[in-house]
Amino acid sequence: MSETSQVDRGDESIRPYRIDIPQKDIDDLKRRLANTRWPTKETASGWQQGVPLHKAREVADYWQNKYDWRRFEERANAFPQFVTRIDNLDIHFFHVRSKHPGAMPILLMHGWPGSIVEFIRLIEPLVDPVSHGGRAEDAFDVVLPSLPGWGFTEAPQEEGWGMERMARMCTALMDRLGYKRWVVQGGDYGAHVLSDLGEHPPKGLAGMHLNLLFAFPSALGEDATDEEREAFNALMWTQGEEGGFSRIQKTRPQTIGYLLTDSPIGQAMWIYEKFHKWTDNEGNPEDAISIDEMLDNISLHWFTQSGILSARAFWEARNTSFAGTPVRVPVAATIFKNDIFKYPRSWADQRYPNLIYWNELDKGSHFGTLEAPEAMVREIRAGLAGLRE
Repeated sequence: MSETSQVDRGDESIRPYRIDIPQKDIDDLKRRLANTRWPTKETASGWQQGVPLHKAREVADYWQNKYDWRRFEERANAFPQFVTRIDNLDIHFFHVRSKHPGAMPILLMHGWPGSIVEFIRLIEPLVDPVSHGGRAEDAFDVVLPSLPGWGFTEAPQEEGWGMERMARMCTALMDRLGYKRWVVQGGDYGAHVLSDLGEHPPKGLAGMHLNLLFAFPSALGEDATDEEREAFNALMWTQGEEGGFSRIQKTRPQTIGYLLTDSPIGQAMWIYEKFHKWTDNEGNPEDAISIDEMLDNISLHWFTQSGILSARAFWEARNTSFAGTPVRVPVAATIFKNDIFKYPRSWADQRYPNLIYWNELDKGSHFGTLEAPEAMVREIRAGLAGLRE
């Protein structure tokens, strides 16, 4: 299948873009936070029933009285951003070229409940490695799109925007930017999209770096190792008790969307709870990720109504397998050992038979780009070094 065979070319212009949330929307957020109707206190200790009431109140107070969205806008707008129309949607993306000749083009793909916020701190070290502990030959040109259903990309108004279509969108974007050979990086939902892309790789895709691998068996054999049994139990937990959010979004995205669109504290806790459960922390999400970065991501979801839109993306992917067919392109893998997902190398080799790099990190978890950005930069450089021309 051609990488553009099912993509409506249409208007191929590339237009500058700046993030600029109207002040009335910021004022409305603060008014809604001030008028939050709080539930009663949890009856179980700790986080057993979700975000404790006192933590939710702390986040709401900080969001209303101390957090500065304009700070994030200024930081993001320091990088060139654009919009182009692909497959009848206006796709928002950052495109930051390196000053170093021969820089490798890389497309960064976010996951859920993340967004472009996951990669903001990675842009400068990737495009300007000399100023950030690297060498000129480590340089990348960075392309960072907002996937349909997230952020400042136009929201789909029809069914059919599953992972395969998102993958084709990214291919069309790199083609439109004139790149003939390029690599990709992703985790979580983004890694799933990229793994699907690697099953039928377009001509220009040279390889990928992933910090989450989708390589899970549907059942264990009698000869399974202890490591495989431990990993399978972890998978069952993510799809069982920890998978409630996913089942809701896969089956009733419109219903949960009313909460996520109308209540800022509802949207915030839907994400904040995952920052607690899915990070390498000592009891609080703030141990792993700053409150400002968490609220950058939460605010982006709120202002763009990405709660319901990204929930629909889960509905589109409701029948997608975790296994899939083998990914044929070279793959570099960085494994955060504290991630909620576990997979032995034996599983990885089945789905990704062309593994060119494998490294396991003791610090960090599911949100690796936010928890350990410096380590992620080093891993991207090292993992993809062998693919440079």
